[in-house]
Amino acid sequence: MKRILIVEDEVAIREFEAINLNRVGYATVEAGSGEEALDIFDNDSQGFDIALLDISMPGMDGFALCKELRARSKSLGIIMLTARTQEMDKISGLMLGADDYITKPFNPTELLARVDSLYRRVEYNNSATSPSNNDEIKLGEFTLNVRRRTLSKRDQNIELTQVEFQIVEYFFTNPDTVLERTDILNKVWGSAYFGEEKIVDVNIRRLRMKIEDEPSNPKHLVTVWGMGYKWKTE
Repeated sequence: MKRILIVEDEVAIREFEAINLNRVGYATVEAGSGEEALDIFDNDSQGFDIALLDISMPGMDGFALCKELRARSKSLGIIMLTARTQEMDKISGLMLGADDYITKPFNPTELLARVDSLYRRVEYNNSATSPSNNDEIKLGEFTLNVRRRTLSKRDQNIELTQVEFQIVEYFFTNPDTVLERTDILNKVWGSAYFGEEKIVDVNIRRLRMKIEDEPSNPKHLVTVWGMGYKWKTE
């Protein structure tokens, strides 16, 4: 069963989301606050594939909840829901580990498309395997293990979300090759993705903070101005 945790303090919006997701086969569990959601997540025995988090909630807001959930699970798909239009709200959510965001008001078609797209990525990452002779890809001081879905640097594990892993995997299978933002977006988020290309830039920034010795002066995941990004091996 495909399970989604819906966290929204406004009952009407929460019920709207649940009804539309239930109609297409998702099982939903609802929470009216961040604190309630965290308690549900910690005590649930079945697990969740995706969490829909409203940002503006009293008490523990969506940002704080996102950080807590991501610390508990790297594989959980997280979508932030916000009525705010400020760019920093979107970026803040992504930097805390969210996979996507939707700006309110949204229609059922957009909601289902975003959820379906993220669920496919989560399902793929949870079930992906590769031939034994292709388990590892080594690039300099980095080792990517495709079967275990891990990345290490100098034998030290780097914790990645499922989206971050897919981005790194794309670079590792195309080293020293410029990948355009559109290529990365289509590869990781899918060609039917509703969102904006800037989600790629935010995830690249987040990756640099994890893999680079000096994130502001990257030596591995570099920008090729006017074109895109490249994983540099030399």
